[in-house]
Amino acid sequence: MSADFPATNRLPPVFKAKLSAKALETIEKVYQWVETECIPAEPIMKAQIEKYKWNTPPLMKELRKKAKAAGLFNLFLPKSFEESPGLTILEYACCAELMGRCYWAAETMNCHAPETGNIELLAHYCNTEQKKKWLQPLLNGDASSAYSMTEPDVASSDATNIACSIRPEGNEYVINGRKLYGNSIDNDDLAFYILMGCSDPNNPDPWKRHSMVIVPKDTPGFSMKRHLTIMGYDHAPMGHGEFVYKDARIPKENIILGEGRAFEIAQGRLGPGRIHHCMRLIGQTERAYELALIKCIDPSKKPRGKFIGQFDSNIERIAQMRLELDAMRLVVLNAADTMDTMGNKAGRYAIAQSKILIPTMATKIIDECMQMYGGQGLTQHTFMPEAWTYARFVRIADGPDAAHRHQVGRDQLKSAQHFKDRNEAYKQRYQEISEQWGVGSD
Repeated sequence: MSADFPATNRLPPVFKAKLSAKALETIEKVYQWVETECIPAEPIMKAQIEKYKWNTPPLMKELRKKAKAAGLFNLFLPKSFEESPGLTILEYACCAELMGRCYWAAETMNCHAPETGNIELLAHYCNTEQKKKWLQPLLNGDASSAYSMTEPDVASSDATNIACSIRPEGNEYVINGRKLYGNSIDNDDLAFYILMGCSDPNNPDPWKRHSMVIVPKDTPGFSMKRHLTIMGYDHAPMGHGEFVYKDARIPKENIILGEGRAFEIAQGRLGPGRIHHCMRLIGQTERAYELALIKCIDPSKKPRGKFIGQFDSNIERIAQMRLELDAMRLVVLNAADTMDTMGNKAGRYAIAQSKILIPTMATKIIDECMQMYGGQGLTQHTFMPEAWTYARFVRIADGPDAAHRHQVGRDQLKSAQHFKDRNEAYKQRYQEISEQWGVGSD
């Protein structure tokens, strides 16, 4: 692959040097797939979604078959999977950026949320029978799944508040409560939900009160009250919903890992997924930036007889966005590389850094690109309004950025005593040097 190939020409050399030859080949294939099969087909996909709504569009089904045949399916799978393409988190992050250039491109490769996180969860924590029944259809692309955690009646950002009840009764669990988000039950390919609920409310340890279970979408007592829109978008055919569990019963064999293990599972699920989100955001932000550049040289748009790109203020805006985009990529690639080399736990700060910075910076840059594009930038004429909405949504998804800032700030404050001690040592050394040189000290 040429060093200036579009798929990799923005990668810093320190990270590009860590990519295997096989990874570079895969990254190029993903780039060609997105550029030739996905972005040009966006108007067709939009028309089919409008027609089929909650049923998977024929175009998506066809593209998924083609991607699978081309070896572009399940690229995110860790090396522990037999079906894994063998990519590191860093290498897959490079693929995820390219997928982000088209909102639904990742889905064609079975690399979309929440599927990636759910597949990794089921693979790491389910028993053999559960994997055969629930995981394998997802890996094959024959079914899809949803993740159900957020609730309307509690502050879900503190997940110890999750109140949906999972009560054991004989050989079953009885579920009661309400949930928000989770893919629409009307989606024809959706098979089940992974639900987090409270199974032991009186446990003195709040981190052991909750469990995760698998809920088939046709479970009696489980229903969707209504579809939810995200800032006006229904995101069909997957969508979002408000759900009610009223004495919904599932077999005890549907519990994942065991009672009281939900937080252990949740933390294992979220790390790489947050990196995937952030890299896709960078991909869509790069594409918005390209549209702003195109508008800068559009001969039909010349206020006061000058190209938009000839105004000094716009030249500076273009420069600032470029700098910020490159900084965003450095942050996320660093997080991916940290997880590869030191593990998810060691990468906690880098993951939080990505989750805090990238959605906010992406919304800012896309907003600026829409502004430069003019009135059409706010309409269906471009993908930018949907891209901005997605970036804004990710500030809430997988935990609000305020919660991650709190974590980072709390960890930083733990170092305050160290710096206080260091400054006291400076003063002590100052006294010693003052005596040595016969200089009076205060």
